[in-house]
Amino acid sequence: MPFDFISANLAQRAQQNILRQRRCFENRQGALVKIDGQYMLNFCSNDYLGLGQSAAVMQAWVDGICLYGAGSGASPLVSGYQHVHAELESYIATHLQRDKVLLFSSGFAANQAICQALFTANKTRATRQSSGLILADKLMHASFIDGALASDAVLKRFTHNNMQALQAQLQVIHGANPPKDILIASESVFSMDGDQCPVRALVGIAKTNHSWLMIDDAHGFGVLGEQGFGVVEAHQLSQDELPIVMGTFGKAIGTAGAFVAGSTELIDYLVNFARHYIYSTAMPAAQAHATLCSLKENIDPSRRTVLRQRIAQFKSLAMAAKLPVLASDTAIQPLLVGDAGQALAMSRKLEKLGIWVSAIRSPTVPVGSERLRITLSALHKESDIEALVQALSLCKPVQPSSDLSHA
Repeated sequence: MPFDFISANLAQRAQQNILRQRRCFENRQGALVKIDGQYMLNFCSNDYLGLGQSAAVMQAWVDGICLYGAGSGASPLVSGYQHVHAELESYIATHLQRDKVLLFSSGFAANQAICQALFTANKTRATRQSSGLILADKLMHASFIDGALASDAVLKRFTHNNMQALQAQLQVIHGANPPKDILIASESVFSMDGDQCPVRALVGIAKTNHSWLMIDDAHGFGVLGEQGFGVVEAHQLSQDELPIVMGTFGKAIGTAGAFVAGSTELIDYLVNFARHYIYSTAMPAAQAHATLCSLKENIDPSRRTVLRQRIAQFKSLAMAAKLPVLASDTAIQPLLVGDAGQALAMSRKLEKLGIWVSAIRSPTVPVGSERLRITLSALHKESDIEALVQALSLCKPVQPSSDLSHA
């Protein structure tokens, strides 16, 4: 039978307790979500600051639709690029002290565009060969890894946040026949562990080894920095120190889409060679309008202050309750379980207690590091954090059931 691997692979995943299935949210209000008629406290949203439910941002969406329509109608190089896109790009570039910014439909597309444009566009299909080297942190997002694998670069990965391992790899590379173009890539905040990269060490290594540094700021942009402009603001990184920044709007900013920031030459190059930009319908202008409103509202530090308070409260209570939470100072607080079936069982028990936390299993994380990925938000109240920790304390691992395949 053609494609008979489909049913076999699905059956195997179900047997291993790693079959993914969607759950439909009926409603979302503040920190609450309604699923199957039950309201629960939501602890797995990336809307870290609650800007996705801000009255001003929601009104900006409505106003944007009235001004520009629901869609963009074309790719940005045809007729989909409007003045509000340019205004959003200019606003971000100014605050990041970058020459230019380019908008993308998603962070996935932006990461893939960076890899494929920088490491394939300069060669014809007939003469393509290895055109450089990408050194990526072991825990880089799948979008970047897939982009790197699809490019003509050689991809090597260094042990997570291990600067000695990175430096050792570079020494071996320079001792042989070093490539001219080397890109070092990491994340400001890692999506599954919640820890942060040693930015200043990476800057130093990149400079010493005549390499470019790229940071995926998806989970830092909006949260890090005094005004929420991410890793660049938090660490005062110049364009020379950090030539490529990728950030997203679908997490702390509460809308959707992404951007790449860098030099004029880099952005002009992407406009001409990044297929994910050239051949995609442009971000709707209404979305750009709402995103710009959200960025301006987020300059007020009050939401980030509340989020930091909730993070500190959770860490303190989790430590007192002796919960196996990984070390993280960010909104991402992973509780390590180590078994897919037990992680699913704990997620199901939390659901019965009115707490929504998804189980994260392989292949998203390595086998043996399955976890509950708890994400905190400025929308949460102190009592919500207390309820979460109490529920987690009651939620001991149990024997997995055959129907635990939803998360």
